[in-house]
Amino acid sequence: MTIASILPGLKRSLVASAGTIVFGMEDGTVSIFGLIFGVAATTTSSSAVLIAGASGAAAAAVSMMAGAYLDAETSQAEMKQNEARRRADLARGPAALAAELPDRLAEAGLTPDLAAALTGAVQDRPEALKAVLFTLQADLEAPMNPREQALWMLLADFLSAAVPIVPFILLPISEARFVSAAVTLSLLVALGVGRALIAKRNIARTVAETVLIGIAAALAGVAIGMAFNHFFKT
Repeated sequence: MTIASILPGLKRSLVASAGTIVFGMEDGTVSIFGLIFGVAATTTSSSAVLIAGASGAAAAAVSMMAGAYLDAETSQAEMKQNEARRRADLARGPAALAAELPDRLAEAGLTPDLAAALTGAVQDRPEALKAVLFTLQADLEAPMNPREQALWMLLADFLSAAVPIVPFILLPISEARFVSAAVTLSLLVALGVGRALIAKRNIARTVAETVLIGIAAALAGVAIGMAFNHFFKT
């Protein structure tokens, strides 16, 4: 297997997992940003900040990886159930399908009057009846590979969590605080743009939300760190 043969599959997986990657990066950045600033506000030891940041990043990345795997696995199972239901419907008669259609439409959110009207319009037309049922059961997205989603989440969460940590490796803690804040906020701006493009939302609003969440996490970490330092300092 050559690199050229691997690249198309990797690109496909990357595109399919774009939402997972952005979510993982945002989680890793925000959570560790708050954690290390809580520690950095109460100590002059870079090693204490690095230990807290690295252990927190590893734990958070593994937790998010497990969550992504279970979520993708659940979605995959639901799609298999829908497929089994479609096959079962194909084997049933129009009368039985018409009898169940009002309940299926109600599950989809239609009012009883609308459900009754639509059922009446298609109940004597088997092909139209099956088309309505299959539309209700349609999977809007292709099933995601749980292992791929878990791996992308692990990488995205852990690597983004390193962004606020690295300045504390390279610089004295007094300088690292400012550099870490600057590079982390820059990453949050980029993630906000990514979220907006994926969800087709207003870019300015999404960027502002993402940055404010990061700032709130940092302030919460500092507040908790200083409170514990004040009340439990020996």
